[in-house]
Amino acid sequence: MKKHCVIVNPTAGKGSAKKAIPEIEICLDSLQINYDLILTEFPEHAIQLAEEAGTNGYDTVVAVGGDGTVNEVINGLMSAGNHGALTSNLGVIPVGRGNDFSFGMGIPQDIPSACRLLVDGNTRKIDVGWVKGGDYPEGRYFGNGIGIGFDTVVGFEAAKLPPFISGMPAYLIAALKTIFLYFDAPLLRIEIDGEVLEQPCLLVSMMNGRRMGGSFLFAPNSESDDGLLNLCIAGQVSRAGVLGLFPKVMSGTQRDHEAILMPVGKNISIEAITGSLPVHADGETICIAGKNLEVTILKQQLEMVCD
Repeated sequence: MKKHCVIVNPTAGKGSAKKAIPEIEICLDSLQINYDLILTEFPEHAIQLAEEAGTNGYDTVVAVGGDGTVNEVINGLMSAGNHGALTSNLGVIPVGRGNDFSFGMGIPQDIPSACRLLVDGNTRKIDVGWVKGGDYPEGRYFGNGIGIGFDTVVGFEAAKLPPFISGMPAYLIAALKTIFLYFDAPLLRIEIDGEVLEQPCLLVSMMNGRRMGGSFLFAPNSESDDGLLNLCIAGQVSRAGVLGLFPKVMSGTQRDHEAILMPVGKNISIEAITGSLPVHADGETICIAGKNLEVTILKQQLEMVCD
């Protein structure tokens, strides 16, 4: 019988993951899934647990939490693979605030269906991103995407909101606040596979998935196995212009906006000529005020349980 290592971040979703454990156990038991359930105890603990599970014969390592938890599990599995020991598939039960990675990968957003997928689903290879810079000069993996600028500050502000405000409402409230906190776009030099762009950029997202912030479709046409990052670059716009962009990005129709560029690429380097780079990867802070960043996509690196 296949073995599953179920890694739960009890703080994910501002505590909703811990509350979901009984339901998850009932679902897994009813499906007769052979599993060990382990709770993380400190930041980045899931990296260690996933790496150990990836080397100890588990068929699937399941991340239970939000995008940050998935990010840590991906980093652990990739570390196991780098040591030649990776044997595990990636599974996800989404119980976080945004759950953008699972959305982009087609994972059901309710617990019973996500658990059932572990039995009934297929596996496919997905791309994994790699970012170097800021607090991670040696690099860190990501699954969903990188946010620079406005999007990152929105995440910082959303994290400050009370626990009862989560998901899309939290990000919309934070986005409205960020309009007044982060308005002057820094001048950036962006190199995409050798092509150079230099302009003020209010926001740069680099996506392997499709969505960030629980509701913003920065890359509606992204494919997670094509070896490409889908970028969404927003130039300087007025505060009113930012408000006008919200519905377009939420519906994934921003491509026709005059301030938006949406190139694709494999290797991206970014330098802040003026200002600095607030950066996150899958919601995890890479830097608050960095100057340089290197990002690449690694094609079809992990086997994932999905529809």
